[in-house]
Amino acid sequence: MDKPLRIARVSVFGIFGVNGFILALWVVHIPSILDRTGVSKASLGLLILLVAAGAIVGMQLAGPLADRFGSRPLVAGSGAIVSASVIGPGLANNAVELGIALVVLGFGNGALDVSMNTQAVYVERAYGRPIMAAFHALFSCGGVAGALLGAATLAAGWDIRVSLLVGAVIGIVLAALFSARLLPHVQPEHKPAATGAPKQRPSSRVWALGAIAFCVLLCEGVANDWSALQVKEDLGASDATAALAFGAFSTLMTVGRFGADRVAAAIGPVAVVRYGTFVAALGMGMVVTSGWIGLTLAGWALFGLGLAGAVPQIFTAAGNLSKDGAGVNMSRVFGMGYLAFLAGPSLIGWLTKVIPLTTAMLVPFVAVLIAGVFAGVVRPHDAQGPLSAVSDGKRAVAK
Repeated sequence: MDKPLRIARVSVFGIFGVNGFILALWVVHIPSILDRTGVSKASLGLLILLVAAGAIVGMQLAGPLADRFGSRPLVAGSGAIVSASVIGPGLANNAVELGIALVVLGFGNGALDVSMNTQAVYVERAYGRPIMAAFHALFSCGGVAGALLGAATLAAGWDIRVSLLVGAVIGIVLAALFSARLLPHVQPEHKPAATGAPKQRPSSRVWALGAIAFCVLLCEGVANDWSALQVKEDLGASDATAALAFGAFSTLMTVGRFGADRVAAAIGPVAVVRYGTFVAALGMGMVVTSGWIGLTLAGWALFGLGLAGAVPQIFTAAGNLSKDGAGVNMSRVFGMGYLAFLAGPSLIGWLTKVIPLTTAMLVPFVAVLIAGVFAGVVRPHDAQGPLSAVSDGKRAVAK
């Protein structure tokens, strides 16, 4: 393996980590930002949807641009935007200003999501073996680093504007350093359609991948926002104990992603998604039916472990649908998945007005079962790109 390729792989790891770091900084400062702006928790739920709106716009713009000009400059630009924009919520004084700041943050994050995953697909193709899941694991590690920095500065009594400024500077510098060592753009075999030409419609396979991305990311969003509250309300646990639910979920998801690439190489991406989502369904079944804290926490842990490998396999499949259109296809699949990631928790919130929170967890239970049943859509084909099919436990690298 040549040195530039190894460096590019390390750089993609770094970019994923930066993305997780920046988003975690925003999340841990939400209570302080609410106090500063006077925004209620109910209004915050609506404002967070603006993050999704900005992200979807960023995704749809970044996809074609990445295919035309390469993902490396897009990673550099969007990495700088999302890092700088994390300061915005800390500067907001009211709901309107916060809403504008969140749109910008979402836009940068959406563009970075598509561009860095497009670059990850190119690096994975060059390696000729599954490595996507480890990139996503680094996103989680970056999130831990951002949460620790945010917690430390809050404990030290820093003004949130100073804390977010420090985080933004770190993000901008690291994004610039890592993006400089990514793989350069390879001119597509077929030139992109000229401006003004009719856009190519998404294929049925893109819609299918988007649908299971919707199911899986809905589950991740629900776990992020509702796992701790589910344990607290259903079992009467303390805040500290309830927080272990999300900790168990995120820890097992991160651990699972570090191992998912080897599993995918051994048994194939379809099996990773299918059996993984069935394990997640088992975990959520435990959460819904358990009346014991230990068993419920184990259920959340299994839920995270089962979901760990699904998203990387979906995005790899989307990126390899076309050699020349990885960015566009990624942006479409990402858009559907990201919408579910943010809308899913809102759906659970609406359902809790008529049914108990634990009963509402049947929504992610059904969603992972659907993803498992239709896992076959992630099966690669030789025509999809240099990364050859990995199915039925056998892998053949395209020459």
